[in-house]
Amino acid sequence: MTVDWGWFPDHRSDLVTLTLDHLSTAVPAVLFGLLIALPLAVIAHRVRPLRGLLLGVSNILFTIPSIAIFVLLLPVTGLTRTTAITGLTIYTLVVLLRNTVEGLDSVPSKVREASTAMGARPLRTLLTVELPLAFPVIMAGVRVATVMAISLVSVASYIGYGGLGQLFTDGFQRNYPTPVVAGVILSLLLALVADAVLVTIQWLCTPWLRRRA
Repeated sequence: MTVDWGWFPDHRSDLVTLTLDHLSTAVPAVLFGLLIALPLAVIAHRVRPLRGLLLGVSNILFTIPSIAIFVLLLPVTGLTRTTAITGLTIYTLVVLLRNTVEGLDSVPSKVREASTAMGARPLRTLLTVELPLAFPVIMAGVRVATVMAISLVSVASYIGYGGLGQLFTDGFQRNYPTPVVAGVILSLLLALVADAVLVTIQWLCTPWLRRRA
């Protein structure tokens, strides 16, 4: 396999555009997934009979092939970015929901009891005690979901919103490996940079862990 390295500077603007397009699909999917997962995780944590149902449904959705999800969504949302984001959001849910539930479960019951004894209402206890203590576990799920979303965006090239996935399609159709290599390299770099950003956010948001270290 011969790679034409001169192709990269000649297509610099296209690569930047596709990279930004890739991010504009992956990032909203993770954010929407987190917004949906948080309340569902609180329900699953506090209403035990619903725990198995919510986690089971998310697991079932995760088993559906990504292309199949996009195809199923097409009659509803059409050939739009909404289809790509919705499909990816469904995939992130299984990771985000499970990690958020596990994070809330990891909060010691004595900490909740102490908060209640001090007169804090359940919502305040959740926001000021439980979620902050569960934050590292939740962020671990966000990191996995983000890398997964960045990887799966390429599949959305099937409906024209695959970002860097268009490089794979172009390379395979023309039997020209250079765009494929470019797509792989940029996807890996995006995943590494995104993970580094999330690690930094976690480090900044958990000063108590820094002090303990």
